[in-house]
Amino acid sequence: MRIELQKRAQVSTLFSMLSPLLALVLTLFFGGIMFWMLGKDPLDALYSFFVEPLLEVWSLHELAIKAAPLILIAVGLSVCFRSNNWNIGAEGQFTIGAITGSILPVLYPEWHSPMILPLMLIMGMIGGGLYAGIPALLKTRFNTNEILTSLMLVYIAQLYLDWLTRGPWRDPQGYNFPQTKAFVPEAVLPEILDSGRAHLAIVFALVAAVVIWFMMRFMMKGFQVSVLGQSERAGRFAGFSARRMVWFSMLLSGAFAGLAGISEVSGSIGHLQPAISPGYGFTAIIVAFLGRLNPLGIIASGFVLALTYLGGEAAQLSIGISDKVSRVFQGLLLFFVLSCDTLIHYRIRLVRNQTAGGAHA
Repeated sequence: MRIELQKRAQVSTLFSMLSPLLALVLTLFFGGIMFWMLGKDPLDALYSFFVEPLLEVWSLHELAIKAAPLILIAVGLSVCFRSNNWNIGAEGQFTIGAITGSILPVLYPEWHSPMILPLMLIMGMIGGGLYAGIPALLKTRFNTNEILTSLMLVYIAQLYLDWLTRGPWRDPQGYNFPQTKAFVPEAVLPEILDSGRAHLAIVFALVAAVVIWFMMRFMMKGFQVSVLGQSERAGRFAGFSARRMVWFSMLLSGAFAGLAGISEVSGSIGHLQPAISPGYGFTAIIVAFLGRLNPLGIIASGFVLALTYLGGEAAQLSIGISDKVSRVFQGLLLFFVLSCDTLIHYRIRLVRNQTAGGAHA
């Protein structure tokens, strides 16, 4: 006996649209069970996760700070996933973007110019894009699996950042802490309002989502992404190049991840240090699928997942749970999103194995 998935001939449009909402409800239900098993009141825990962070103005600013990299990365990943290219290494591209974008303020701290910040953002995008180009090159040249190569490159990037901040880029006047010199004011992303810390990264994220939505909806390149993602053979028949799409989607998603990385370092941290991300690159995968790979839907799902980060921090203080519980909560959401989509679009069948003679085993 074996299990097969058979694509349904007709899929309910209503259930397909409600799939993310159903996944969120299931996550809340089973998350409540998880909190109960940990000895915590489920209602208090869910209140800490989803309500408490929305009650103060400063926490709304923090929500925007955490949503910005998630939206930026997920928008780029949506193009990859819709074109059937699976970039799982956005966390590494985020890290390399932060490193390359920080070259100017770290190596030339005496340079005070209005040009430094735009150059940092451009260099961050170039660094992230080129790093994503490595799995693209390996796939198009050697037919390697981009899932494995992009994922393994994450750990190389993280170790490289750790080496830089503890070695050649460490601030000699930083009391031996593993971090670089603080960025000069001209190298810091400005805040958008006086009431909190939210900076221009959230503007970058929203603009990127609208631009990619417009591309996917109205431009030929977006049509190519959709056709090649659904059927590479049909795309080739229409004259579209699958190899070029690999490069386009990987470089675009890497550039967005790199922009998110340098924006996070420049806007929220102010210097490089060994840990600059709580896992934005991996969480953005959940954001992309929860948003139905639609850039406008990704905006909403980005804020939902950002709320789990911020709510997790609040829950650690209010009810005393570990930060690992937040990761499990996010994992539950991805599990139910994929499960709901699978069960809505496919039928599970049990198939009997047959012997060489045609008899059932």
